[in-house]
Amino acid sequence: MERSSRRTFLTAISGSALVTLASTWASTDTWALPGETPHGTKAVGEELVALLEKTGASLTVQATEQRQYTAPLVDALLTSVTNIIEGSRYNRPVKLRLHALAASLSQTVGWHRFDYGLHAEASQYWIAGLHSAHTGGDRDMGAALLGDLAYQASWRDDPRTAADILERALSGTRHPAARSLLHLRLARALAAQGERRATLRALAAAERLLDASSGEPVPSWCAWMSQADLAVDSGQALLDLGDTRRAHQLIRQGKELLPPSRDKTRGVFLAYEARGHLDQGEPERAATAALAALQVAHRIGAPRCVGLVQGLVPRFEAHSSVEGVPELLALAAA
Repeated sequence: MERSSRRTFLTAISGSALVTLASTWASTDTWALPGETPHGTKAVGEELVALLEKTGASLTVQATEQRQYTAPLVDALLTSVTNIIEGSRYNRPVKLRLHALAASLSQTVGWHRFDYGLHAEASQYWIAGLHSAHTGGDRDMGAALLGDLAYQASWRDDPRTAADILERALSGTRHPAARSLLHLRLARALAAQGERRATLRALAAAERLLDASSGEPVPSWCAWMSQADLAVDSGQALLDLGDTRRAHQLIRQGKELLPPSRDKTRGVFLAYEARGHLDQGEPERAATAALAALQVAHRIGAPRCVGLVQGLVPRFEAHSSVEGVPELLALAAA
């Protein structure tokens, strides 16, 4: 979708509107699915849908450094799937699969926009995906998309909105892995508001649910969730609550557990670690972590991680004589 044709994607969504949307999703049954689409003359069958699903799955798991090539393809695939939904005819099973695919692709495109700081566009794609997931009866995917909107609210310093969205998302999802991720994000939002007891409850729930058994496969959108993510985000929550020693232990532990395939996440974790060291008055350690984060981000092309480090630059400028800081400031300015 060309930028000139995306005018409706440029309006920011207010926090209250997002909470209202989440409340409606949590309290509303799946929208009616007729047996066939009443418009369109070209029939779509299972073979085409299988091809589209396979293509989407292949594109959405590519490494971050390949995104410059794959992101336009994901955009184009989402446009194709949307056109098929709106202009073709198909039976109910195919309709369910098309909406599931549209929801998944919308989530991926939304994250691409989010990583580049295009927050209004990201939220609009996630909301569109939420509608597709709801129409297709996929409550876990709907909760995932609400979780993404909540993550964005936390990122934009609105933890109250994030917590309100997550509480509603948790009321409508079932899979333990999905609930674990949502509880972890809720803990981060609660910690940012200084709510210690509620934060610790959410962290305990996230830890308990992460390894809970289930008779269903883990949804693909949270299959990446691991002990590494639990450790680092728990550490971040504890940092916000002032428990710095335990927080840094968890962040280091999480960093060590991450596989090489998740370098973007590693870069974000390193940026978090740098901020924590600055908060503790340890600029040399902070510079080491921030420099490593920036190097990873430049190597793989991760602008959100670069932005995290850039946001710390003014604080580092007050320590320009500390070892490692001049090198960091030079790379940040390059």
